[in-house]
Amino acid sequence: MKKYIYKNMSKSEKSNLIKRNALQDESVTSSTKVIVNDVKQNGLKAALKYARKFDALTEENILLTKDDLAKADELIDEKVKRAIDKAAVNIQKFHELQFPKNYSVETIPGVICSREFRAIENVGLYVPGGTAVLPSTMLMLGIPASIAGCRRKVVCSPSSSRDVNPALLYAAHICNVDEFYILGGAQAIALMAYGSGEFEKVDKIFGPGNQFVTNAKMIVSQDPDGCSIDMPAGPSEVLIIADDSADSAFVAADMLSQLEHGNDSQAILVTNSSNLIVNVERDLLKQTDKLERKEFIKSSVKNSFILLVDDLNEAFEFSNNFAPEHLILNIEQADKYSDKVINAGSVFLGKYSPESAGDYASGTNHSLPTYGFAKSIGGVTVESFMKSISFQELTKEGLSNIADSVITLAETEKLQAHAAAVKVRL
Repeated sequence: MKKYIYKNMSKSEKSNLIKRNALQDESVTSSTKVIVNDVKQNGLKAALKYARKFDALTEENILLTKDDLAKADELIDEKVKRAIDKAAVNIQKFHELQFPKNYSVETIPGVICSREFRAIENVGLYVPGGTAVLPSTMLMLGIPASIAGCRRKVVCSPSSSRDVNPALLYAAHICNVDEFYILGGAQAIALMAYGSGEFEKVDKIFGPGNQFVTNAKMIVSQDPDGCSIDMPAGPSEVLIIADDSADSAFVAADMLSQLEHGNDSQAILVTNSSNLIVNVERDLLKQTDKLERKEFIKSSVKNSFILLVDDLNEAFEFSNNFAPEHLILNIEQADKYSDKVINAGSVFLGKYSPESAGDYASGTNHSLPTYGFAKSIGGVTVESFMKSISFQELTKEGLSNIADSVITLAETEKLQAHAAAVKVRL
């Protein structure tokens, strides 16, 4: 794994270190546009064509109904069921508190302004299914959508047949999913965005995916005929700030848990301890050999590095510039450093707070901003599935009280009809 010494680096070298690989590959973008446009023009027929080509789909009927999902209750392993139930309870508890409050204020006598929240009616939830089954992603999207009160929750997830993993179907069932389609990739994103025949389009798409899925989401979000999306997404990443108190085996395990996601994942260790670096490198080798997905790890290591800093101030300076998706603070009295975190998707405080906990069952959401977008946006919340509407009601007295300001500003901007709409009432 590459190693750097922070104090020896120039400003440009530090800047280059926080850069990710290109989010959009030209060849991938070009191929994705072909798929998206084909599905936009030809609907379900085109989507099925690509599903057969890329996911070996053998079915004509790709819709699983609520009754189909309910059957998973009988098929799922009891231990897995208990784990999903426990995670769902924690996710529900955490997200219920996010439900936004309406408010009203009389800004001036006779002028009442208010803000009210409404659920997005139709939401599309994309659950990847390429190299792993992800019931956790189903929970992270389905539970806040249910709390928000979305009228229709549509799930797309790739499969070659209707014989879908019961864990995923059970998670969809307890999230009260309305429609579940065994369809993945860019074709699924396009079908959700544009609709087809009896398939009603959605208003917003959520969920992670590979480069084709990410590109498709960005394409449909820029098309007036498409729909909005939760956030742009790059490869998954973790940054760990650790000091002498850290257990090297814990740090190595946290890095590997991120690197096994895929070939383009990234794990970064920032530390002020040379001894820890030596021990972590040893433990990385030792632990990797025991993992089934070590081939993914060996590929993603090339994106990862270790950074030696003089002190924790430098560590937080780099972390805030990098704006990681996941940030682990494996340092003494970690909670006392939380105010130093400015840019991060989700933060894990202390040696007993692995990223895995947030990925599955602690209660926080694991759909988070990657690629440095944590500088400007947060992860998926209940509010992500809602929108706010502002209201105002003016009495004649209220209009009189603000008439001078409205008329003056309208005339300053040379919008005489705006001014006249006030004058005619008075």
